[in-house]
Amino acid sequence: MQNSATPTHCPYCALQCGMNLTPAADGTVEVTERADFPVNRGALCGKGRTAPAVLSSRLRLTSPLVRSGDGTLVPASWDEALDRVAAGLARARAGHGPDAVGVFGGGGLTNEKAYALGKFARVVLGTSQIDYNGRFCMSSAAAAGMRAFGLDRGLPFPLEDVPRTGCVILVGSNPAETMPPALRYFSELRANGGTLIVVDPRRTRTAEQADLHLAPRPGTDLALALGLLHLVVAEGRVDEEYVRERTSGWEEARAAAMAHWPEYVERITGVSVPQLREAVRMFCAPEAAMVLTARGPEQQSKGTDTVGAWINLCLATGRAGRPLSGYGCLTGQGNGQGGREHGQKADQLPGYRKLTDPAARRHVAEVWGVDPDSLPGPGRSAYELLDALGTDIRALLLMGSNPVVSAPRAAHVEERIRSLDFLAVCDVVLSETAALADVVLPVTQWAEETGTTTSLEGRVLLRRRAVTPPEGVRSDLQVLHGLAARLGADRGLEKGFPTDPEAVFEELRRASAGGLADYSGITYRRLAEENGVFWPCPAPAGADGEAPGAAAGGEAGPVHPGTPRLFLDRFATEDGRARFAPVAHRAAAEEPDEEYPLLLTTGRVVAQYQSGAQTRRVAELNAAAPGPFVELHPRLAARLGAAEGDPVAVVSRRGRAVAPARITGAIRPDTVFMPFHWPGEGRANTLTNPALDPTSRMPEFKVCAVRVEAVES
Repeated sequence: MQNSATPTHCPYCALQCGMNLTPAADGTVEVTERADFPVNRGALCGKGRTAPAVLSSRLRLTSPLVRSGDGTLVPASWDEALDRVAAGLARARAGHGPDAVGVFGGGGLTNEKAYALGKFARVVLGTSQIDYNGRFCMSSAAAAGMRAFGLDRGLPFPLEDVPRTGCVILVGSNPAETMPPALRYFSELRANGGTLIVVDPRRTRTAEQADLHLAPRPGTDLALALGLLHLVVAEGRVDEEYVRERTSGWEEARAAAMAHWPEYVERITGVSVPQLREAVRMFCAPEAAMVLTARGPEQQSKGTDTVGAWINLCLATGRAGRPLSGYGCLTGQGNGQGGREHGQKADQLPGYRKLTDPAARRHVAEVWGVDPDSLPGPGRSAYELLDALGTDIRALLLMGSNPVVSAPRAAHVEERIRSLDFLAVCDVVLSETAALADVVLPVTQWAEETGTTTSLEGRVLLRRRAVTPPEGVRSDLQVLHGLAARLGADRGLEKGFPTDPEAVFEELRRASAGGLADYSGITYRRLAEENGVFWPCPAPAGADGEAPGAAAGGEAGPVHPGTPRLFLDRFATEDGRARFAPVAHRAAAEEPDEEYPLLLTTGRVVAQYQSGAQTRRVAELNAAAPGPFVELHPRLAARLGAAEGDPVAVVSRRGRAVAPARITGAIRPDTVFMPFHWPGEGRANTLTNPALDPTSRMPEFKVCAVRVEAVES
């Protein structure tokens, strides 16, 4: 174990906060401030400060587990475990074809792991059935960004620009709970004279700091954005010159917006006309402004169109592709951005290439040393893949995800997982999903391995190994290497699955060269020396995207500096123009009725993360957030006869969840809120609706019809 401090990054959210790790003689690991990293400037939330707790052998897996004859999981050797996994995958493939094998990844995997997993699925297994839980994160924003700008990067500018703009509209985001170190950017914005508008059906800790809080009915963010654009037009605030010179499709988008007059939008959203007018005034008054969205508007069955409407607002007012202005998405998972750029998404190849593009297939196939025609086509999206388990998909390899807790309609997903012929899970802990597996493989985690992630800014970062993993634990790269060899990836192909992360990254650079997400000019040395590099970052001129030794001094031309700010000269579309989206409001997939008269929305609390598989094992975090709850307005609680802390049941068409009542005037009377970090009877995702956005295939986590019932104590 190393004795000196190692500069690295937090394993949790997409801020990827910098920190220093120092191993102690007693086996613990100390976290200290790393003020040199510009994003968090030394600040850490409770999750980051306590992240080393999960490194303890007492809290995590240290031996492979296999399902015994009596149905229990028992320790096994690595050879036995890998043999069983290879046999289970091969059996399904032989009996039912390559697409009978599914692969499900995670937005917390490093770029190297995501890349290797996508390659393993398509080259070794030959399956099209691969997707990842990042589909549940920002896929609607990604689809809308691609449609409007020709490129999807969470933020097209660094966070340091936020305090310097004039106004930010923050839609469906609560960074005070989800990424606390980012809250300072909005505080600094206001200290600098800028204004903050928060759009959220709840008066969250973030909304309390806003100059204006708009609390729309869940599922109506699209109507709200259209109503604001209507007022921009009606009040003569359109930047006509910008629209003419830098955009296309304005007339159609304008006509759609004009059908959403203020009084109509007020009836739909519950946001008053004076508030709508004030929001437009605040947004249009300064020279520069931004719109930032998160899961609130994105996790809807119309999430792509909703984000498109907010982008339209930016374009009509000339607030995109200009300094200190633009649309951006606050990515949730630690590597949600990089995770989809390099191949574990159902329709993409490394470098954000389209799997249906013949040129993209040829480029990547050449790097991989295979025939382009051998690569399968696009597969199912995440929920559709999970829904097909046990029927079309008979065996599943899962890495870095816990869908038993995190997927919509979770009881159904759990049932589908249980119906599989074979399930193998690679994880750090025995998650609720891993507990159902035939084989569980214990893998290394953030501080025990080196690898890269890509933050919400599009900044590629180097996480460094700081401690030695426990004996009996292997990396995901070692797992894929061992499985590739066992599954007959011969003729040297198994050499395409190296266990050294830097070797994998060198191959990723070649595979991404020339793609939208071009990493070919990035090296481990640059990442260490420059505190990260923003993509796109092409290789030096004349290196043809290979540049394997560029950072060692063999550059063929000037080193590309990276691209902190996108679109200042042109957008990434064929004609360089941003595209308006002609969208109109439509109802949620499931609206309240007599049987289910209320709306449920879900989200996070500051002390837990995602499905809670890791954070629920940390005593300090559990003390702060010990379990689920149901947030109710006092009027609703009075109708139920529920007092603070009383158990209440939330019932949807998909199931029933029970948790203590938390009574607050900070939520709309027609809405209830549940955090989604817990399994069992308080599992919020038992209730949520898997209705999918037709473009992004994002499930509608953020709105479904429910009723609330008192529970006898």
